[in-house]
Amino acid sequence: MGRIAGRFARVESRRRAASLVLGLLSDLPRKNCWTLAEHAGNATPDGMQHLLHRAKWDAGAVRDDVRAYVVEHLRDDKAVLVVDETGDLKKGTSTVGVQRQYTGTAGRIENAQVAVYLVYSAAHGHAAIDRALYVPRSWIDDPDRCRAAGIPDELPFATKPQLAATMILRALAAGTPARWVAGDEVYGDNPHLRSALEAHPIGYVLAVSSTHQVATCAGKFQAKALATRIPKRAWQRLSAGPGSKGERYYDWAQLDITAPEARPGHWWLLIRRNRRTGELAFYRCFSPHLVPLSELVRVAGRRWTVEETFQAGKGLTGLDEHQVRRWTSWHRWVTLTMLAHAFLAMTTASERRDRPTPDELIPLTANEIKHLFAALIAPVHSLGHRLRWSRWRRRHQARARTAHYRRRTTTLPSRY
Repeated sequence: MGRIAGRFARVESRRRAASLVLGLLSDLPRKNCWTLAEHAGNATPDGMQHLLHRAKWDAGAVRDDVRAYVVEHLRDDKAVLVVDETGDLKKGTSTVGVQRQYTGTAGRIENAQVAVYLVYSAAHGHAAIDRALYVPRSWIDDPDRCRAAGIPDELPFATKPQLAATMILRALAAGTPARWVAGDEVYGDNPHLRSALEAHPIGYVLAVSSTHQVATCAGKFQAKALATRIPKRAWQRLSAGPGSKGERYYDWAQLDITAPEARPGHWWLLIRRNRRTGELAFYRCFSPHLVPLSELVRVAGRRWTVEETFQAGKGLTGLDEHQVRRWTSWHRWVTLTMLAHAFLAMTTASERRDRPTPDELIPLTANEIKHLFAALIAPVHSLGHRLRWSRWRRRHQARARTAHYRRRTTTLPSRY
């Protein structure tokens, strides 16, 4: 917390932020302003809500501190910047960025809020270092709705690949050591993102669809058509890295593809084949320097660390449990949850790197470290404190129920 102390204009906000982060690292079953305020010993959630909405502090500067903290502990010149989006299911239409849209969280179109994240994936660990809320065009085209949610007037519409490019270039401009970028088809199929990375230049291994058009010396073909022309001897059995059940072995092959506009560098189509089902996956790859197939496979395997980051961020530090509706509040909540998760990830990496694990134990996990840390920081409050919060919750819920019933009574049509 000392790293971000100077980002707060008042000592009260700084202390409140520390209480909020400690609450995020606790064993609370749900994490929102109500539960975090009770955990901190506050009489009401007003202070936590003020911290996220009106207090004077810069979430962008704290994000930069989180990135510096992660890089300091995980610095790796061969690191991969992994980009992906995740959605939070929401009700209503007032929460910033919410609309009916596809989200992988549900696997279908739902009323959801979607954000793009950038994860620093290194040899010893990984953690999120940036975030960007996706604001659909339906919001941008409605200035009154944007203004009500606190969205800046000058904010232009940006696609998910555009948000990804902004975060990647921001990280590189800050001196973040990384050699590669990885992402799924949303990003690999976007030529503007690929061009931006090639111009930097930084290598990438980006998934593309099976119908993605690839230029070769023999002409332009869909990726799936090129896969049928690969001879059996060209496939190699390689591991994409360790998984929950051991090494993840697939068959891999690569094809040289034509450089766009005769730019310097090397381009390939990378193909992965499931050894059991035969299912194929395709990746478009670029590197300023010639690299072996094994290096492309290593980078492709690192993409899954973003899924692990989402799982840990949501399961351990409440990334998706916010109950905020406005632009500023969302950025502040997400940034502080990223900080809390980074603490767990960096502690896990340090323990595994610096302290040998006894043979009879598995290495410490972020989940186990969170349990140990929560046992050290758990505040003990009086029974009176808990009873006061019980009354506060019941009183607040009774008011909300009364208001809801009154609104329904005035809006329901008459039967006659």
